Amino acid sequence: MDDIVKAAMAKWPNVPHCYGWLALDARGTWRMRDERCQAMNLAGDPIRHSSLLGFINRNYQHDDQGQWYFQNGPQRVYVDLETTPYIARTSDCGFTLHNNEAMPLPEHVYLDASGHLILQSKAMLAQLDDRDLAECLSLLYTGDAIVSDEQLLAWMNRQAPTLQLTLQLPGNDHLRIPVQHAE
Repeated sequence: MDDIVKAAMAKWPNVPHCYGWLALDARGTWRMRDERCQAMNLAGDPIRHSSLLGFINRNYQHDDQGQWYFQNGPQRVYVDLETTPYIARTSDCGFTLHNNEAMPLPEHVYLDASGHLILQSKAMLAQLDDRDLAECLSLLYTGDAIVSDEQLLAWMNRQAPTLQLTLQLPGNDHLRIPVQHAE
């Protein structure tokens, strides 16, 4: 957390929390949601200012109940998450998060019935940006063979209970992580 934020929190300890004004979409874009967007359930305007994005990313965290927020000076601005608290993109060495940090090596990989790939590393949960899904689907294996479309659909529909899938990490020909059904 930035020192300026810590100082503001000490100076103004009782500022009310803010809800509904900030969102993180499924592609890792921070969005500002004014009253009109909130009332009409719209995504909001993308935040493009690099300094503001850096400030949000550095001060993004969660509370004891697992609710994610951005500490904006003395005020907590709770985030409306479209999916998971982090969004991942493929990179040469695995995955990079929406905040431009490298994602730690995933310990678990989940695939849901809608085709969303979800990565978990300790308490960190990230959904793969849909623009990278095709690349990762080509890294799904059953044994030593790339999984076929038919096998993948059967697995996703739970019609192939003995089929085991693994995901080869992007940029790493030797590391594969078992894929599980997302519940």
